Amino acid sequence: RENKMGTMPENKLLLSMAVPMMISMLVQALYNIVDSIFVSRICEDALTAVSMAFPLQNIIISIAVGFGVGINALLSRALGQKNAERVNQVAVNGLLLAGLSYLLVLVAGLIGIRAYMRTQTDIETIVNYGITYLNICILCSFGVFVEITFERFLQATGRTIYSMVTQLVGAITNIILDPILIFGLLGFPKLGIAGAAWATVIGQCVGAVVAVMLNHFKNPEVHLRLRHIRPNGRLMGEITAISIPSIIMSCISSLTCFVMNMILIAYSSTAVAVFGVYFKLQSFVFMPVFGLNNGTVPIVAYNFGARRGDRMRQTIKYSICAAVAIMIVGMLMFQSIPDKLLRLFDASEEMLRLGVPALRIISISFPLAGFGIGAGSVFQALGYSVYSMIISLIRQLVVLIPCAYAIGRVTGDVTGVWWAFVIAELVSLTASALYLRRVNRDVIRTL
Repeated sequence: RENKMGTMPENKLLLSMAVPMMISMLVQALYNIVDSIFVSRICEDALTAVSMAFPLQNIIISIAVGFGVGINALLSRALGQKNAERVNQVAVNGLLLAGLSYLLVLVAGLIGIRAYMRTQTDIETIVNYGITYLNICILCSFGVFVEITFERFLQATGRTIYSMVTQLVGAITNIILDPILIFGLLGFPKLGIAGAAWATVIGQCVGAVVAVMLNHFKNPEVHLRLRHIRPNGRLMGEITAISIPSIIMSCISSLTCFVMNMILIAYSSTAVAVFGVYFKLQSFVFMPVFGLNNGTVPIVAYNFGARRGDRMRQTIKYSICAAVAIMIVGMLMFQSIPDKLLRLFDASEEMLRLGVPALRIISISFPLAGFGIGAGSVFQALGYSVYSMIISLIRQLVVLIPCAYAIGRVTGDVTGVWWAFVIAELVSLTASALYLRRVNRDVIRTL
């Protein structure tokens, strides 16, 4: 029977695929915000430590999501080609890659945590908070690898409603456990920042269990059996070829956060806390767009495999327009109530002084970023993830970091640093438009 990705009207299909992902991403963003709100109640140093831990934590998620991109694209393409055997081979080898990735993260992460924290600050309280938090997150990161891999199986076959359930269960578990484990409620011991870490990994493990069960009972197009577990070097290479640019792109983002923390700590630890809070708040805007992206990739990949260019073009148009619209709404929110958003994190007067202009300035770049994310979903679906990687390199390493450092030095004020985000997104928009034009000419128009 033809999968709905080849038959349903494009606008309805995108809604049915993307809305569940957007809802689940919104809940994920809500968790990120709630987590930081609770951590900020411990003290500002704890909030700063979590902000400094974020880049390393994000690298772990980036590796899992990156391989998920490769799995998603190849699975959807195989479905479009009606090749059931290849579907299962992609799923099995994708799962093996996820397991190998966890082992690599475990060894490298546990060895380098202390050096990582001390590179950013010599304030002993912040360093100790960060080490405590990251030790738990890295040790139990197998949950996030399993959860994201099995979610991608569901997304690739068009079952995004079940993927939404998986993420909802994990995020809601996190939100419930955060205050209980941090502050020692309901008879549990008061664990402080370690409680925030345990809430995170328990939520990921619960989500992983749900994802595995939903795939087993509700996803007949992917069959995982013990007899199928045969490593295929060529197929692993194909998945990796698509995944590596996405992983590098996400890791570049983590490197950018790391370097930005080092730039900002020269002004004050409060500036680092403001940057961390911004990242939590902006996730509430960006996460729905990433959910839209996750819904777009399998549709475009499926119809590319089925050689249906008209459906691809319509889906791309709807997706990019929706991404920009969401970002405009986010920009208006940041422009109108930045002080109220910051007060959610028990912001001091100094944090408000630095944070209000930060949110207003950086949010100007949101609509520009929306176009870039929409274009990136096209590159991922068609196997041109390297374009997204190049754009990310230009935006963050070539433009953002040098501009942030230079403007800060020239103005002597941290407020000038925030304008680097707007400049970087303008450059990114130009590069995204040029690459999208090339892909349209060389691939999409030929179908």
